[in-house]
Amino acid sequence: MPHPARVRIGASALEITPLALGGNVFGWTADRETSFDVLDAFLAGGGNFIDTADGYSHWVPGNGGGESELIIGEWLAARGNRDAVVIATKVSTHPQFLGLVADNVRAAVDASLARLQTDYIDLYYAHFDDPETPLAETVAAFSALVDSGKIRAIGVSNYTAERVAEWIRIARDGGFHLPVALQPHYNLVERRFETNGLREVAEAENLAVFPYFSLAKGFLAGKYRDVSDTTAAGASPRAAGAAEYLDDRGRATLAALDAIAAAHSVPVATVSLAWLRAQSVITAPIASARTVEQLPALLASATLELSAAEVADLAAASAG
Repeated sequence: MPHPARVRIGASALEITPLALGGNVFGWTADRETSFDVLDAFLAGGGNFIDTADGYSHWVPGNGGGESELIIGEWLAARGNRDAVVIATKVSTHPQFLGLVADNVRAAVDASLARLQTDYIDLYYAHFDDPETPLAETVAAFSALVDSGKIRAIGVSNYTAERVAEWIRIARDGGFHLPVALQPHYNLVERRFETNGLREVAEAENLAVFPYFSLAKGFLAGKYRDVSDTTAAGASPRAAGAAEYLDDRGRATLAALDAIAAAHSVPVATVSLAWLRAQSVITAPIASARTVEQLPALLASATLELSAAEVADLAAASAG
């Protein structure tokens, strides 16, 4: 399989493969050994961009948050390959570092750096908006992290278009470093990104966009064709969330995906991710793999070019 060409994250100097490997499964549905295997295979397949968060995966019984970062950090140390990868992580959901007050951001980044066993984070996101903290305080805190060398670039995740625009206005007025990336919920069956103003902000401000839940919790990989599939033995813990898409619109989307996947002789997941990558302002979709066997379909999406007609057919089917 040919390795894809690199793309740049907004106005930053960071260059990545147009596919982000989601780290939310590391320490959750993928144990340490399997996570190492997935990370090794991702790099071997031409990938270099890994997305995680300090809160992953505090929701799992027995976990306290930071498990994904710990595994990635142990892998980086074992492989000695820090300069070969671009690491994105986030702040605001770790149980010990909730919210975005300046002191918390400073403490949380140090904790992430320790878990990741690195002295810099390539892309650091505000994971969720914190309406209780003045945005100017958060903007200044993130900018100071760039100045200190602890992070190389700033991103925002799960913010409204209005709040992203306000962050950028505050940064410009105060002479602070501007964000270069945006992480919204977006895929073929979750298309509010197209109408809620975020796409327009991203276009106007040259923000790289990295959609999460790109495969709709496995639904857009074609794994779940019936509600019984989501409750079967061995189903992913996220499978229940995919069941909500098993309606007429979801089935029409799968039918369109099946036809295009067959025409290209690729898995359904490959087509779903390639559709996202074909959308304006999308730099790379984020997709996770809990086994090495799931990776080839994801990696293939970085080089699959859909025709304009195929892109339009998928959009029409998923629009209902």
